[in-house]
Amino acid sequence: MNFPVFDLHCDTALKLLGDDLLGGHSLRKNSFHIDLERAKALPGYAQCFACFTTPEFRKWLQVSPVVAFEREMGAILSQVEKNSDCIRQAFSAREVRENYEKGLMSAILTIEGPAGFDFDPALLQDLYAVGFRISTLGWNEQNALTGSHKTGGGLTDRGREYVREAQRVGMIVDVSHISDEGFRDIMKITEKPIIASHSNSRAVCGESRNLTDDMFRAICETGGVAGINQYTEFLGAEPTLDTVCSHILHFLELDPEGDHIALGGDLDGCDTLADGFDGVQSYPALAQRLLELGVGETIVRKIYWDNALEVMEKCCT
Repeated sequence: MNFPVFDLHCDTALKLLGDDLLGGHSLRKNSFHIDLERAKALPGYAQCFACFTTPEFRKWLQVSPVVAFEREMGAILSQVEKNSDCIRQAFSAREVRENYEKGLMSAILTIEGPAGFDFDPALLQDLYAVGFRISTLGWNEQNALTGSHKTGGGLTDRGREYVREAQRVGMIVDVSHISDEGFRDIMKITEKPIIASHSNSRAVCGESRNLTDDMFRAICETGGVAGINQYTEFLGAEPTLDTVCSHILHFLELDPEGDHIALGGDLDGCDTLADGFDGVQSYPALAQRLLELGVGETIVRKIYWDNALEVMEKCCT
């Protein structure tokens, strides 16, 4: 059975720019994990396209994160405009639904690492106006807002200001990549649902990027979701579709109604995927395996579409 797909995280924007960050790749057809030709086979598709930046870009790419952020945003928006026959930018849950009813895919802008605008909460209002609807507080580095899962360290005063301002303007706060201390600090001040856009279960795979059971429960209590990541490093040794399912099944032990699990594939942001999962075209195979393992159609539909849409409805004004 085929389900519409709402995926909370990919890194296709940076991939489209190529190694020189000058662009040239097509969203319509490419050799990446995601393109529109393959996505058209799904009965519905909403993709959150992250604009990823880190201060490390100066060393890795010899470009400032500000320049990279602007180029990634431009790449996605120009590709969506060129392919408006099949995909449109969505600013709200209502627009995602309208696009779905018209047979159109939806593109939603998100922020992975605010280095691209110098971690400045005062710019979130303008970014929201452009269409950004989700933001992490960083990547794997310690920064002006928080520590990461690699460095440790909780929210700074500026980090708390960032969380409050993001929620005020209607942007969803995303805890993927954050430190455990930073996670707890966010939970103390949040007034809206929190998501982990691309994080799995630490009980199943003990990577620090994954969520402990207590962290997942805390996300559930806010009304948020955790998006299942397809990167092998966060799945387990020699992962298959069954390994991906094991993360979902563990979360379902904590959330039996399946109201707080979603998809966040990290596609085009990782080198290796589970055996049997090759890209966006593989989501139906994962859904079929969940059904075979006894997960009901209603819950699979929630994981694949309804839950992410509901969080967007609650948070994005």
